[in-house]
Amino acid sequence: MERKALITEIAKLQSATAQYGIKRSQIVYQHMRDPALLRYYYRVKAQPMTDQLEMAGSSPTDIFIGRHSYPKVYIGPMLPPEFGDTSTFAVPERWTDFSMEQIVEFRSKLVRGMHLSNVKDVEKGRLEEQVRDLALAESPADSEISFQKRPFVKMALQDEVQPFGPSALMKGFELYNFKADTRIENLYFDTDAKASTAVKELYKKGVEVSKIQKSLSAGLFGIRRNRRFVPTRWSITAVDDTLSKDNLKEVKSLDSIDHIQVYYYVSLDNRWLIAFIPGSWQYESAEAWYPKTVWNADGINVSIFSSYEGYNGRKEYAEIGGCYYAARLAVTEKLKKIKKQAMALILREVHEGYLMPVGVWNVREHVREALRGAPESLYSIDDLFNFIKEKLDIPLTEWIKNSTMLRELLMQRKISDYAQPR
Repeated sequence: MERKALITEIAKLQSATAQYGIKRSQIVYQHMRDPALLRYYYRVKAQPMTDQLEMAGSSPTDIFIGRHSYPKVYIGPMLPPEFGDTSTFAVPERWTDFSMEQIVEFRSKLVRGMHLSNVKDVEKGRLEEQVRDLALAESPADSEISFQKRPFVKMALQDEVQPFGPSALMKGFELYNFKADTRIENLYFDTDAKASTAVKELYKKGVEVSKIQKSLSAGLFGIRRNRRFVPTRWSITAVDDTLSKDNLKEVKSLDSIDHIQVYYYVSLDNRWLIAFIPGSWQYESAEAWYPKTVWNADGINVSIFSSYEGYNGRKEYAEIGGCYYAARLAVTEKLKKIKKQAMALILREVHEGYLMPVGVWNVREHVREALRGAPESLYSIDDLFNFIKEKLDIPLTEWIKNSTMLRELLMQRKISDYAQPR
């Protein structure tokens, strides 16, 4: 859709709101099913924040650490031009009930300040100190930021990180009246503890995974001489990987489940099918991307990608990226909770309504949400295959062709010997 047509469409939506007294956002949410229109709407929402060299607001303790030109990267805070409780803007654990358009709505308000720093200079310089303090804050902190130039709008389209608003090089940044989260602060002052130890301790204390990821990114953890800023994208995967591996130490010592348990869930036009299958730990996550979706925008056929690990794990980075580790964390959490071991299989269909990536949190939190529901109990491989055929659009033969675990199950056929329900 060309820019002129997009403007015309937005004008029609505005006219409809005036005529019928409906909120503009409601109309936009109902009609915005074109990626170009969604991105244009994003630019419209972000544009007012590009006309000023100074801004004040309550930062939801959000920061962003870039990765390009590593070890010299851009670090900085993110804040909206509004005061109050903005915490939801930065806590993806709360976003499972939001539409994609609503996520774009509030994330586009976050302006990113940028300051070039060496990752090893985490304890040098005032701006570096302010970024650390923001990551330490327990709740939204009032902030002021000044820019060298006016912020520019460049939509972040990365599957690992959440979208955000305009960006600009900073001239200064001030943080006021913030209170440190004592759980994180205690580990910040423990300069003899490894970063992995801090991550696991905070997780056991119930700190949100997203908060732990930001704290690691801000260089708050680890032996003092080793502390450094960690690019946001890397910190997300590092925390998911570390915590799921730690969970697996317990999971692998548990007895196997005695029948197949299958969960099904739909959100953001993603369909999730998660199966726990009797046996020793194995894990596979497979994703099917329809044409016109983010990672298959120009395709004419569905693209399927998968990553797999056996009992001893894997050494190479997963082919499907950070989503693999985010889903593995959710799966191992559930197995720990039910005190069982299993082979875990995730099949994900990404349909056309998934207009843009919103971050790896989408995988972690929606798999968590799916696993909170009641599972379907199945007792044979045929039952499992029939369930897949019933719930998913991709032909079963395509899933088997692209899934190590399904091929092995088909060849072994041992699952048909499982005990029948009593």
